[in-house]
Amino acid sequence: MKTLTAAGVTRNAIARMSKCKDPRLKQIVRALTNHLHDFAREVRLTPEEWQAGIEFLTAVGHITDEKRQEFILLSDTLGLSAIVDLMANRNGASSATDSSLLGPFFRQGAPRFPVDGDVSHGAPGHKLIVAGRVLNTAGEPVAGALIDTWQASSDGLYDLQQKDSDQMNFRGRLQTGADGRFRFRSVKPSSYPVPSDGPVGRMLLALARHPYRPAHLHFKIAAPGYRTLTTALYIAGDRYLDSDVVFGAKKSLVVSYRRSGTNGTAAATIEFDFILNSKESTKKGKRRQPAASV
Repeated sequence: MKTLTAAGVTRNAIARMSKCKDPRLKQIVRALTNHLHDFAREVRLTPEEWQAGIEFLTAVGHITDEKRQEFILLSDTLGLSAIVDLMANRNGASSATDSSLLGPFFRQGAPRFPVDGDVSHGAPGHKLIVAGRVLNTAGEPVAGALIDTWQASSDGLYDLQQKDSDQMNFRGRLQTGADGRFRFRSVKPSSYPVPSDGPVGRMLLALARHPYRPAHLHFKIAAPGYRTLTTALYIAGDRYLDSDVVFGAKKSLVVSYRRSGTNGTAAATIEFDFILNSKESTKKGKRRQPAASV
């Protein structure tokens, strides 16, 4: 029996993966093992610190349920989600809209809304109209594209964080028309802190980091023959644009409000053209300039 050394443990751990029949799994776990072992050696991790890390991850698991995904929040706040998103959607020659993070508050099965429907269900707040088109990279309309949209309320809470969390508010699904256009109503979102009552919140506090995200609206857009686009629109002038706690805000996705309506019916308006890559395309590019008016 050989004498154990730190380097020897790493070599043996990797050698024991040699019979793995999945080459991608072997590549990932081998690299993970190497980096984890190097990390422990670099910081000279103590047993007490290792135990604290295990207890932290256990707490992340305990607080995670069907309405709260603390592991996604952990990945987001460490910047890992942003790196994975950037690698999967590298800019290139394509003019497709930039991606952004899915985040921990997406829900399947949001209610369907007609054109001009109100996803806020008349909730209090400054009224907002969101409109635009879904196009392909040739500038042609994508008819029948299915748009999922979700956002925080004007007081910075998602429906999952509210008392009636079984109700789906501030989210909905709608389809584009033959001309690729869509339009719905809501209220202006606000910047908000990510949930800070759990282990990730305690981590941010210990690291002297603020927990805030800039105001934004999420979109997930799918259409046959096109790559599904997960993105968000961020509101210009928000104080947290440059320090988004989850590193999600991108310059190409920042939009400004316009005014529309008169005689007491004024609402802020956002108009944006979302551009989808075809499934055959492997490159992601800069967004097309949005249309000038609703």
